[in-house]
Amino acid sequence: MNKPVKQHLIDPEICIRCYTCEMTCPIQAITHDDNNVVVDFEKCEFCMDCIPVCPTGSIDEWRVVDTPYSLEDQFGWDELPAQQDFANGDGGADTSIEALDDAMAALLAEAHAGAGGKSKPPASASKPSVNLYNLGKPAVAKVQGSYRLTAEGSGTDVRHVILDFGAQPFPVLEGQSIGIIPPGTDENGKPHLPRLYSVSSPRDGERPNYNNVSLTVKRDENGLCSNYVCDLKKGDQVKVTGPFGSTFLMPDDPSARLLMVCTGTGSAPFRAFTMRRQRQPAGSGDMILFFGARSPDSLPYFGPLKKVPEQLLKKHMVFSRIPGVQKEYVQDRMMVEQDTLSELLSDPKTHIYICGLRGMEEGVEHAFENISESMGLSWQNLRDTMRDEGRYHVETY
Repeated sequence: MNKPVKQHLIDPEICIRCYTCEMTCPIQAITHDDNNVVVDFEKCEFCMDCIPVCPTGSIDEWRVVDTPYSLEDQFGWDELPAQQDFANGDGGADTSIEALDDAMAALLAEAHAGAGGKSKPPASASKPSVNLYNLGKPAVAKVQGSYRLTAEGSGTDVRHVILDFGAQPFPVLEGQSIGIIPPGTDENGKPHLPRLYSVSSPRDGERPNYNNVSLTVKRDENGLCSNYVCDLKKGDQVKVTGPFGSTFLMPDDPSARLLMVCTGTGSAPFRAFTMRRQRQPAGSGDMILFFGARSPDSLPYFGPLKKVPEQLLKKHMVFSRIPGVQKEYVQDRMMVEQDTLSELLSDPKTHIYICGLRGMEEGVEHAFENISESMGLSWQNLRDTMRDEGRYHVETY
């Protein structure tokens, strides 16, 4: 048997095909086909540059193998293979990450810290459909409508875009994403890769029992796909990949308590969560939302959010750029609500979701750390326990 070697892999079930890792890799060791994003064993040098940029942790997978998996093997996977067993010096099996060399273990620990760790889905979550439509076989959706969510002159153009899939089956759960393929080619003459957008409608559709989904899209002045999507008109056709994502999911337990923290268009999955709860029979689980934006007129869904009953969703809308008012960020409001959050953190039915700009993550983590310390707990231990139980989820970009 060949001497066992370490191999870096990507979990095809968790990967949302955002291609960020591929664009980040300094030596082009990551590539893709129509189906999967994979790591080339012959090129990978374990530099770890790809780990922190992954929003889901799907890239943080490792195997010890006697024969490395080929690109062709990985392109054909729907799920990761199990770890092979190898005999250690005592004749027993020793295949844990801890069995790798110390330098690699240290790199892995650092990588986990950057990526927020690898999430697990809630135990009660529905089984998601993943990668039904890919680059080679995208779905074609028709635009049902596009509506501006932010005020003219606010400096932020965010759109609510509704896509109808007609007779094509497109099952999607709250917390999943879909890919939009912009038309045209890049500077190398290759078709553009999809851009990922979280679905902002519940599983039974933007309109109940219709085969449609909604997206929340912020126009980026230099963004190829965001400008394309924001300029779409009713009746336009769009090529769509996905759905993607198998961990940032909503528990199918009406007694589960949801603590949601977001900035900007990170609100999309939480709109879906809220609408799902509104359409379900009432349960005992509450929902709390901390939503940060520059100002009320740049906050997506500001008006509709205010109309959601407090008994269903407790809202903390936080603004950082109101003239004459001191800047406030979501982590500041979290500290103001320390007593409420302490009670939530001590409840095993609480699920935490963080979504939005990556820059928010450090401040939110620091707030949780302070609150946990006031309870006499280690936030790192509590967070890791919640993650292992499928109750802690981070998706930042």
